[in-house]
Amino acid sequence: MQQTNHTKDGLAAGGPVFGARANSFSPDLVEVYGGLGLDFAWLDLEHGGPSATDAISLDHLVRAATVGGTDLMVRLPSNDPAVVRKVLDTGVRTVVVPRVETADDLRRAAKAAVYTYDDGPGERGVAHARGSSWGADLDTDREDASVLVGAMIENRTAVENIEEILSVPGLGFVYLGPGDLAVSLGYPGESDHPEVREAIETARETCVEAGVPIGVSATSVDGAREAIDAGHRIVRLGDEMEAVRELVGGRLDAVAGDD
Repeated sequence: MQQTNHTKDGLAAGGPVFGARANSFSPDLVEVYGGLGLDFAWLDLEHGGPSATDAISLDHLVRAATVGGTDLMVRLPSNDPAVVRKVLDTGVRTVVVPRVETADDLRRAAKAAVYTYDDGPGERGVAHARGSSWGADLDTDREDASVLVGAMIENRTAVENIEEILSVPGLGFVYLGPGDLAVSLGYPGESDHPEVREAIETARETCVEAGVPIGVSATSVDGAREAIDAGHRIVRLGDEMEAVRELVGGRLDAVAGDD
């Protein structure tokens, strides 16, 4: 049941890697995303979907990703080590820690994601779950090598502490959250506000200088290209709800306009 982490391999090869959000948390959609050639399907368990501790639901989504030839990139609801372990035991290989503000916030999750951490013992814990073929195929070194941990940078404190966050062992990438950052800076719904853009640029420049891959959402083809040109190596290309609004909504407007 061991998975190859396409996202981690793609980043190691220089990237970029591409994905899309699965708002419906449908295994069918995850499989379709894989068939399209996407490197990952984004699951936001902080704001929706099944509980992060619902291993049965996650098992189905992991199977769909395996069949489709893609990965799941799971935004966790917290940095709780118990949640980190539970999600990884289902076979998920890439997790994103939300609301990271300090190095300690990230370290708490990163240490729980692996068996060996920074040349010492990690806090992953041995489990006879799907990630190890229910105990039949557990290789801790291989498991550690396949795990990828990201940090959401989405508030003022995180930007102020960005350098120390980037120094945490086990950090694989940073994902920028302009919407939540705008809220933190006092400009809810204004991701393009100059202060928000300045904070995002500070985080982006620091990540590029440190050689840490950055993830971002793109709302258009031109936006995706601009993100790549700016050094972003993980690009999320929308979601199924957005696609339905654009495609079906556009067709409806065109047909209704003929009447």
